[in-house]
Amino acid sequence: MRIAMVSEHASPLAASSGLGGADAGGQNVAVRALALALADAGHEIVVHTRRTSPSVPRRVAMAPGVVVDHVDAGPPRELPKDDLVDHMDAFSAELATCWRLERPDVVHAHFWMSGLAALPAARALGVPVVQTFHALGSVKRRHQGADDTSPARRVAVESDLGASVDRVLATCREEVDELVALGVPADRMTVVPCGVDVGHFTPSARTSDGPFRVLSVSRLVPRKGVDTVISALARLTGDAELVVAGGPAADALDGDPEVARLRSLAAGLGVADRVHFLGAVGQDTLPALYGSADAVVCVPAYEPFGLVPLEAMACGRPVVAAAVGGLADTVVDGVTGHHVPAGDPGAVAAALDALRADPRRARRLGRAGRRRAETEYGWDRVAGSHERVYGDVVAATAAVPALTTGSPA
Repeated sequence: MRIAMVSEHASPLAASSGLGGADAGGQNVAVRALALALADAGHEIVVHTRRTSPSVPRRVAMAPGVVVDHVDAGPPRELPKDDLVDHMDAFSAELATCWRLERPDVVHAHFWMSGLAALPAARALGVPVVQTFHALGSVKRRHQGADDTSPARRVAVESDLGASVDRVLATCREEVDELVALGVPADRMTVVPCGVDVGHFTPSARTSDGPFRVLSVSRLVPRKGVDTVISALARLTGDAELVVAGGPAADALDGDPEVARLRSLAAGLGVADRVHFLGAVGQDTLPALYGSADAVVCVPAYEPFGLVPLEAMACGRPVVAAAVGGLADTVVDGVTGHHVPAGDPGAVAAALDALRADPRRARRLGRAGRRRAETEYGWDRVAGSHERVYGDVVAATAAVPALTTGSPA
């Protein structure tokens, strides 16, 4: 198939560089990995993303069978993600021009603004559209309240998109429930998780005889719960340290307000000398980083899917995870790690103490995590699930060529 992916703010080319900034994270990695896996299966992929630099070529060959198309929509520079909605009409017009010249068999939109741009352009040509939201505005608004900077119409657009596209790919069971609450028919949804590169993320022996090392890998924004992990560290008995990967580049950490907040918390709890911030990290360095840890903690207030637990599991490390979103599906409590309530440092500390007290059990959980990553979440398996959905919607569109549905306002 000729597959067009739309990822308006998350370029797959950014996935190989430092991740962890405010708008650079799991979606970049997932789009890149899915495109590569589909190309390996023989498909032709074009990923359309917004141009953020005037010097980058319009089209860049990322790998055999995968091209990244830098779409001109708004000024060619980095913009806050929530400001991009004003440029989606221009993005959509560019997509329509591209697709009239080279019609794809199916369009896969990643994130709500990508769907907003892709749907009218695809519908004009009778091309089926598959939507992955990666995050939902209704969930963000519930947890962030007045701090939510999303455009006011986001939730309504997501509801309309869910009812208008040919298929919604939910990344976890909790997302299905959220979408049903928005009025999206359950029979329009298929649960297809994100995956992990089990060839890149592989187990290794603990590389240090130092203190018990806890690792957190995430964007440094309040909802990710790094403050909960710091508070848990202060409750651990004995010698332990926390390594925090993510956020701005290492040389910009001192000017970052979230880093300042977390450092202040660590100082107030008396653990500042045991919390180490690395800054943004690249995919190439992550396996060794996971290998250096005794346990990986991921305890966000909410999480649409969450790649970090999968990467840690693929590296054979036990995971302490908040039982939210995709983490409730990927981490099996008592089998590959421990579930804890979000925002509960006492529960995190208790889970970590249990892992440290029984290293043999911790290793057993890590081995089980590796098996689960290989059998359930390898990108070849996940790409196969996408292929089946694409084939279904292409066949359905061919069978009823006159059928059209409305586009969200």
